[in-house]
Amino acid sequence: MGVCECGFGKSECDVLGGVRFSVFVPFYAFQGVEKAEASSLFSRVRDVVLECERLGYHSVWLDDHLMFRENPILECWTMLSALSSITTSIRLGTMTTSAAFRNPALLAKMAATVDVISNGRLEFGIGAGVQKEEHVAYGFPFPEASVRIERMKEAVEIIRKLWTGEKASYEGKHYRITEAVCEPKPLQKPHPPITIGGSGEKHTLKVTAQLADKCDFGYLPSTELYRHKLQVLENHCKAIGRDSREIEKSCWPAGQILIAKDQKELEEKIQRCNPKNVARADFEKYSLVGTPDECIEKMQPYLDLGVTHFMLFFGELPDTSGLQLFAETVAKKLKST
Repeated sequence: MGVCECGFGKSECDVLGGVRFSVFVPFYAFQGVEKAEASSLFSRVRDVVLECERLGYHSVWLDDHLMFRENPILECWTMLSALSSITTSIRLGTMTTSAAFRNPALLAKMAATVDVISNGRLEFGIGAGVQKEEHVAYGFPFPEASVRIERMKEAVEIIRKLWTGEKASYEGKHYRITEAVCEPKPLQKPHPPITIGGSGEKHTLKVTAQLADKCDFGYLPSTELYRHKLQVLENHCKAIGRDSREIEKSCWPAGQILIAKDQKELEEKIQRCNPKNVARADFEKYSLVGTPDECIEKMQPYLDLGVTHFMLFFGELPDTSGLQLFAETVAKKLKST
């Protein structure tokens, strides 16, 4: 299968029309679950993922956290494995897995297994780790950001070697492997697409330029700032002789999305979803709040910048009415343009 400029198989791009819409399903979308109800947590995630698949979303992405205060949280990769066995078409990703939580050779094996189980549907997202509390609590090192990013870079290099080589050896500053074998290999060739998460201009975007198939800066509050990050990434690519068009442009059009069919319904949703301790102006500043036509208008500037992948967090989850309306209106319209 040939590869288009975004780094994906041509057949996949042709089927999806070049624009993809994915749903972020973080642990905090289910914070209302009490410890006594933890057994129902997976079923709630499962129901959201199956609805995303039914509606034709490109992928669903889980966050990778081990603890957040005392909230019930299911481990990311175990969940991906379970979801891969009950879905058939939707792609499954991590946004993002912490490079520090798992030995990179073990992570390569885990990810290859999920890709095989899912019949080649893994989206591999990795970051340097940002939550100090959980790293320290679980006994993982949490050095300064530049060191964490250095460790992440070595981890990605090891993972790629294990996914593509017959035997892999590597000796870096932080990690070492010797004639390690990863069989079976991932089904996707040359390997599952790698998304490096983060927008740090000096270190993270340099690694993105070197190793990523897709960039993800996280939510940025303006298209101007997004454009600036793209320019920094392009400069890093030029420095190493890489065509920046090889890296697919992904973006978060907002911190969260709240969509309704008309202004009356939208107002009701704002009243229900806006936290009491957050001013409405602040809530709307960091949220994409609107009718389908308004959402299309606000997302168009990113399409003009060459974005082909949108990461969406629907603030009403686990209620799926918003993601259904978005799929049937906004996504349908933008895919056809």
